[in-house]
Amino acid sequence: MRKPRLRETDRAGYLMVLPYAISFLLFVAYPLIFSLILVFNKWNIVSPMKFIGLGNFQRLIHDVLFWKSLGNTGIFLVIHIPLQIVVALVLAEVLNQKIIARGFFRGAFFLPVVISGVVVTILWQQLYQGETGVFNTILTKIGLHKVPWLTSTKLAMPSIAIMATWKNVGLYVVLLLAGLQGIPKSLYEVADIDGATPFQKFIHVTLPMINPTLIMVLILSTIGGFSLFIEPYIMTGGGPMSSTLSAVLYIYKQAFYFSHMGYAATMGFAVALVIFVVVLIQKKAVEIDIYK
Repeated sequence: MRKPRLRETDRAGYLMVLPYAISFLLFVAYPLIFSLILVFNKWNIVSPMKFIGLGNFQRLIHDVLFWKSLGNTGIFLVIHIPLQIVVALVLAEVLNQKIIARGFFRGAFFLPVVISGVVVTILWQQLYQGETGVFNTILTKIGLHKVPWLTSTKLAMPSIAIMATWKNVGLYVVLLLAGLQGIPKSLYEVADIDGATPFQKFIHVTLPMINPTLIMVLILSTIGGFSLFIEPYIMTGGGPMSSTLSAVLYIYKQAFYFSHMGYAATMGFAVALVIFVVVLIQKKAVEIDIYK
């Protein structure tokens, strides 16, 4: 029995999929498989790989600095995510109203998102500068003491969280604004007939209706927060006293400062597992049944 010949439409479909398949194999599948192999090996790039079994996992469990970097990332997330969601939601609510130059402000708030993270970080590093920084200059002019924004172990990570919020909030403003514009106006009209206050309409109409968008914003913020790297790398180098050493920055240092490729790959998989668990918990915690 003769096999059916490949139709021209099928051949065209395979050709269109081919570029994606090649890029997936080269930039996703191969690095993932290679990093999985590294987990069970010791490799410094120069010397051949040496199989050590679960040695990297044993080192990870007893690595105090790794757990500290994970804790620092947690502190960043606790400050950054609520601040980012609240600010984004407030700005989205304002931009959803009929205000003057609404289109300009929508673009202005999104502008920091498309600016290079390195440029934004250097800019804020100058704002936070201890002696001549803009923030401390303003504080001294109004009679207050200078603040060690990036040199205090207690203030360095919150300072980075504020800067990261300013950098990324525009993206979430756009997402939340799209969610707000998708709410049927009839729901607010019914709430007005029932005599609901603006706060009650926000709690019982707005929040449930944009719940899917909020979940997406929360998940994206969490994944983005766990990938914190550029800000501490440029502004503090992980200091002072490792108080701003993020998990990704520690992985980078182990891989490219000390050439511990196998151990860095192990930490990468550990952080990915933590992100997966945290996102699952968040999704279950914030999911709201809009029909209740």
